[in-house]
Amino acid sequence: MNLELKNKVILIAGASQGIGYATALAFAREGARVVICARDKETIEKAAKKIHDETKAEISATAVDLTQAETIQNWVESVLKQFKTIHVCITNIGGPPKGAFVDLDDKKWQEAFELTLMSAVRLSRAVIPSMKEQKWGRIIHLCSSSVRNPIANLGLSNSIRSAVVALSKTQADELAKDNILVNSILTGWTRTEQTNHILETMAKNAKLSTEEVIAKRESVIPLGRMGKPEEIAAPIVFLSSAGANFITGSTITVDGGESRFPF
Repeated sequence: MNLELKNKVILIAGASQGIGYATALAFAREGARVVICARDKETIEKAAKKIHDETKAEISATAVDLTQAETIQNWVESVLKQFKTIHVCITNIGGPPKGAFVDLDDKKWQEAFELTLMSAVRLSRAVIPSMKEQKWGRIIHLCSSSVRNPIANLGLSNSIRSAVVALSKTQADELAKDNILVNSILTGWTRTEQTNHILETMAKNAKLSTEEVIAKRESVIPLGRMGKPEEIAAPIVFLSSAGANFITGSTITVDGGESRFPF
């Protein structure tokens, strides 16, 4: 299948490692022009170099604090100045900190709100005008399967990522007339650096080995294992392609079959 992504301008937030990095690499392999960001300048530039060395694709990297409205707007404006347009926007934000509900004060809730929901709001708002102008665009919000199956001690993520999914559906309804398609991906347990850290913490708290915690976690996944970052990147790339021209307003779970929610 020709995905028709060659020379498309793809904006990906949070792409220095994990799923974001795998997604940037997948688009680069399709010949797209890839624009990535992360908080740390050295880390994101290193990721961009690695992708370019492998694919020879055109790639731009910038350090961006996604909790700050001004830096998001400045980033998008610089991308539009360089590339003239943006075809695809992937909102991918690291999860807010874990903690029991009773231990989460207003400050933590507000910080999680700014990081997880408002970054998606601001990125979308910034890219939509150019997409409307060209009558073509794709926005994909990377979320978590915890919005359907809440995870213990991840109340911030469970709650606020649910708002991102609702945002995605709202945007899909409003923007369909402009041929801007909006979907969300709910990821299950995926072996990334962040997941490894969570597993190590879980093991420490349970006084188990990391291997024991992994085995227990994978035992409830029908496929018997956690996902790989590239297995999340694949549906993101497809949703951005010509093959997905009739898909909008959808919430797609990619979790190895773990979710018990049938719809």
